[in-house]
Amino acid sequence: MTDTLAATTSRTYLRPPTADRDLLFARFTPLFAQIAEGNVDRERSRTFPYAQVDLLKTNGFGLLRIPEEFGGYGASLEQTFDLLAALAAADPNVAHVWRNHLAFVEDRLNAARSAATDRWLARFRDGEFVGGGWTEANNGTFANIATTVRRDGDVYRVDGAKFYATGSLYADWLDVIGASEDGLLTALVRRDDPGVELTDDWTGFGQQTTASGSATYAGAAVDPDDVFGITERFVYQGHFYQVAILAVLTGITAAAVREATTALRARARNYPQAADQTPTRDPQLLQVIGEADAHGFGAAAALSAAARDLDAVAAAHAAGDLDARTALVRAAQLSTDRAQLVIIEHALTATTEVFDALGASGVSSSIALDRHWRNARTLASHNPRVYKARIVGDWLVNGTDPVPVLGGIGGPRGGQGN
Repeated sequence: MTDTLAATTSRTYLRPPTADRDLLFARFTPLFAQIAEGNVDRERSRTFPYAQVDLLKTNGFGLLRIPEEFGGYGASLEQTFDLLAALAAADPNVAHVWRNHLAFVEDRLNAARSAATDRWLARFRDGEFVGGGWTEANNGTFANIATTVRRDGDVYRVDGAKFYATGSLYADWLDVIGASEDGLLTALVRRDDPGVELTDDWTGFGQQTTASGSATYAGAAVDPDDVFGITERFVYQGHFYQVAILAVLTGITAAAVREATTALRARARNYPQAADQTPTRDPQLLQVIGEADAHGFGAAAALSAAARDLDAVAAAHAAGDLDARTALVRAAQLSTDRAQLVIIEHALTATTEVFDALGASGVSSSIALDRHWRNARTLASHNPRVYKARIVGDWLVNGTDPVPVLGGIGGPRGGQGN
C-alpha cells in the first residue's frame, strides 16, 4: 500500500474486502431456509415478516459490508448482492426490506472518519435498522420537492410526506430527503419520534409485505449529526439502490425455477399430444425448465458483473483516486443499465414461461407460482427499463454521459426509483 493510499484509507471506513464467500453462505444459508418457511402463506395472507427481518437483524446481516476492523464481516459488494439474491430466493419481500439499510451502511463507510459515524457503526452493531422514503408523495419530484429539513435551534425539523417508504415499519430510523436553505439534505429520523406517522397503504399487486406505504413527518426532530448534504452521499448510491433491486429479481428468478422444477416432478399425467406420457421424461417440458434455468444463470452473471464494477468504484474512493473513480462511476452506470435490461428480461421471461411445463396444476393457489411474476413485474417497474437501452446507445453512438445529473428528475445519481 502506498503512503497516499494508506493516508486516504485511514480517512474513511472502507477497507479491502476480507470475507470468505463460502463462510458467509454457510452462516446465512440456514437463516434463509428458516425465512423460506411459510413464505407462500405470508404471500397469500399479506402477513408482514417481522420475525424474519428480526432474525436477520440479530444475526448481523446488516453488518455484511462493515470491515472486520469495525465489527462487521468485511464482505465485498459482489458477495453482499449474491447473499441478497439468495435471501430473495427465500422471500423477496424480506430481501427488498434491506435495500435502504445496506445503502445507508455503504454511505457511512464512504464517509470521512468522524465521531458521528462512529456512533452509527455502533448502532449498526447493536442491530438498529434503517428504512427510508425519498419519493415525494402527491407526484412530487426532486425538482419540486415539498418536504423540508430545516434548522430549529439545536435540532433540525422534518416536515413533509413520502411514499414508497420501503422497510419503514421494520425500522428504527428513516432516511428522509428534503429541501433546506442550503440545498437538499437527508435526515435520519427516529421511527418512534412523535412527529412520524407511517401508513400501510401500498396497493401494488407484488412485493406486498415490504412496508412500502406512506410516511408523513410533522416537525420530527433530528440531531444535526444525523443530517447530511445530498452531495455528500456516496457517489455510487444510485447504482447501489438499483443493483439491490436487481439482486432481488435474480433471487426471484432462481426461486421460480426451483419451484417449477419441484412442480414438474410432482406431475403424474401428461397431455395426449405430449412427446412422452411421463411429464418428467417429456423433452419439451424439460426444455422449458432448462431454458428457465439459463435465464437464472444469465441474471446471476449480470448481477455479479455489475456488483464487481461497484467494488471497483469503492476501491478507487478508498484510495482517494478521484480521476479513476470518475471513470469507474461511468463504467458502473453502464453496467448497471445493461444489467437492468438483461436481468429484468430474464426474470419476466422465466417467471412467465415456467408455467408452460406445468399445465393447469401450475396455477394452483396452493403453490402460488404467480407470486414470482407479480413480484418481478413490480420490482421491474421501480426504475423503468424503457430508458436504459436509449442511454447506453446514446453513450455508444454519441458519447453522451450516461451518469444522471445530480438533483435531476430521477433524483441523486439516478435516485432510489419507486
